Parts: sequence; structure tokens; C-alpha cells
Amino acid sequence: MEEMLFYDRMQFAFTITFHYLFPQLTMGLSLMIVYFKWKFIKTQLEHYNDAAKFWMRIFALNFAMGVVTGIPMEFQFGTNWAKFSELTGGIIGQTLAMEGMFSFFLESSFLGLFLFGEKLLGQKMHFLTGFLVFLGSWASGFLIIATHSWMQNPVGYEILANGKFVLNNFSALFTNPWLWPSYLHNQAASLVTSSFVVAGIGAFYILNKKNVAFGKLFVKTGVVFGFIASLIVAMPTGDLLAKNVVKYQPVTFAAMEGIFHTEEGGSEIVLIGQPDVKNKKLDNKIAVPNILSFLTYGNWEQEVKGLEEYPEEVHPTNISGLYYAYHIMVGLGTIFIGLMAFAVFQLIRKKLYTTQWVLWALVFMIPFPYIANTTGWYTAELGRQPWLVYNLLRTSEGASPTVSSGNTLFTLLGFIGLYLLLGLLFLLLVGKIIRKGPQPQTH
Repeated sequence: MEEMLFYDRMQFAFTITFHYLFPQLTMGLSLMIVYFKWKFIKTQLEHYNDAAKFWMRIFALNFAMGVVTGIPMEFQFGTNWAKFSELTGGIIGQTLAMEGMFSFFLESSFLGLFLFGEKLLGQKMHFLTGFLVFLGSWASGFLIIATHSWMQNPVGYEILANGKFVLNNFSALFTNPWLWPSYLHNQAASLVTSSFVVAGIGAFYILNKKNVAFGKLFVKTGVVFGFIASLIVAMPTGDLLAKNVVKYQPVTFAAMEGIFHTEEGGSEIVLIGQPDVKNKKLDNKIAVPNILSFLTYGNWEQEVKGLEEYPEEVHPTNISGLYYAYHIMVGLGTIFIGLMAFAVFQLIRKKLYTTQWVLWALVFMIPFPYIANTTGWYTAELGRQPWLVYNLLRTSEGASPTVSSGNTLFTLLGFIGLYLLLGLLFLLLVGKIIRKGPQPQTH
């Protein structure tokens, strides 16, 4: 059973990690495309329109990859997690079906109109199609995170005699206290990814002395959006989300922060350290006293409970993985704020486009928001373990009893091979669009 559960989880982890590389760019990028199109209508400067169309081509490619890699995950609910689907389908099926029916079709329909209908629609209607693509992609994220939030903090349900979960309050799904901080944190993090990609490609153009006017526009837009989004990820959304974890999943919070023992008179915040789970301690730690108590409760001496206060059967199953995922996310988020703040400072001083090391840093940093977003999701998912539905349904109770570990491993290896080829194809196609650059309008 343990081996089967391991491969079930590995397959979902691999497919969803690869899948989320694409929506995290498209959600943020859709907002930036709307901004470029709005600026064009306002100023009638053609290069804003060219920028909107250039980024929509990259958006469309990411969208296509997101669709292709998203479909197998739906099937996994039936193949690997049949028991989970059977027991909770009456609830999670609602939000997932809404995501497919409303958001996905809204996004895909108007994406086609934006790409091919500019001359037919006129500029204001073309802007509206772009706005509806943005609306569809953000509504899609909202409904997925509503599902995720119910698993983290179940609300508005009752459990029937046969063990099935049913909704007794539909609106509770959307007023879940877990939902809004998670959603806004996730969307701001998506905007950080797209800002770094836009700024990084702009910096690449400037350094290459190719498409320099577009390069400057992309860098300027990317660092301004990126600075604002990086701040929102930390405060207030990250702060609110951490306070939710303290309130609803205190054992998870202790594991995330590496607190094995309750400390009297305030808890330190660990900057660096390696968890030794067996001996319940952190090796080689560097910590700042009392900061964690203040950040969490606004009180320097408030006690933060350690893992020792909770029974071991409710401890997260991978404490080391959870601790590292959380610390990587927070560490990268701090670097993003620092780099973007300095870039904005240089922009104000009119020195950004000639500060070579900042331009190189923007190019180099393109992959890192992807890593931060991924480790953020790992923090949420590893933190919920050993539960599928927090405190109600264990992960071991949701797996399909009839699918062998050999079958799951076989399909996992197939996914790895197929996704490797898809990933290479994607990089080739994106590279081709970037190399070609934005196409200035010819009249």
C-alpha cells in the first residue's frame, strides 16, 4: 500500500508541477497584455499594440501547453484517486466543473478573437477580447484555488452515512477564510513570474542591441509590475496566509518554520538550518530571536507551539521537504523584492538601461520565480499531509485500491518521457518567437 501511495503521489506531483509552469505565466501575463493594449488605445503609440500582440503569441503557446498538460490530471482523479473522487466528488466536482465550463471556454474563445480578429473587431473590441482572456484566466485560478482551499479548510459540508461528503452550503465554498488570501497570494506570485519574464526578455534585447525600443518598454513595464507584485506576495497576502496556517493548521506551521520544541518567552525565526527530524532539532541554524512571535501574533513574547505538542500521527509526513520548500520560497521572494526595488530605483534615476549588471541579473533571474511558485505550492501540499481533506480524509484513504504500483510507475515513466519532448518543443517555439521579436505594424 505504501509503495502504491508513493507512486500515486509522485505521478500527481510530477504532472501538476510540469503543468503549473504554464498557467503561472499566463495568469500574470494576461494582465500585462491588457495594460499594453490599454496604453495603445490611450496614447495611440503603435509599439504598445505591437507589444500586446507579441506577448499574446507567447501567451497562446503557454495556454496550449497548459491545456495539453492539464487534461491528464483530470483523469488521475479517476485512475489513481478514485476513492477520493467518489467520497468528495459532490463538492470538488462543483468548482472543477465550473472552471472547465465557464473560465476555460471564456479564455479559449476570446484568445482566438484576440489573436486573429483585430482588424475585424476594431481596437476597442480587440481590447475587450484581451480583457475577457484576462478575466477567464483569473476566474480559472479562482475556482481551482476554491477547490484547494476546501481541501485545506473544509467548510459547508456534511458527511453522509456512507462516508460521502456533500455540500449543504454552496456559498461557503467562496467565503472560506482560506480562499481569498491563497488566491491573491497565488495571483500576485503569477504576476511576479510574468514580470520577470517580460523584464528578462527586454533586458536580453537591450544587451543584444536588438529590438532596443521594445527591450526598454519590456524592462520598464516588467520591473514596475514586478516590484508591486513582489511586495503584495509578501504583504499583505503572504502574511495573511501564514496567519491562516497558524490558526487552522498549527502543526504545519511548526514544521514549516522548523520549530520542534515550544520556546518560552517568544519564538525565533530561522534563516538557515537543516532539520534533523529523527533527533528533533535543527543543525547549524542561524536564527533571529523573538521575530517569529512578533510576525505571527504582533507580540514579541507570544509562545509558538512546537511539533512536540502534537501527536506524531498528525505531523506532516515530509517535514524536511516542507521546511526546505517554505524557506526556498521565502528566500527567493526576498531576493525578488530587493532586485526589483533596485531596478525601479535605477529606472527613476534614468540609469536602468545602462546598468549592465542589473540587466544581466534580470535575464539570469527568469527561471527563479518558477522555482518560487513551485516551492510555494509544495509548501501548501506537503503541509496538508497526511490529509487529503484536512483532519477528515487521510491521503491513504483516497487512493484507488485496484490500481497497482507497477501500473502507476509505468504511466509515470511515460509522462516523464512525453513531457520532456513537449518541454523541448515548447522551448524551441518560444525561442523562435523571441528571436523574431515584436513585429512593428506596417501601414
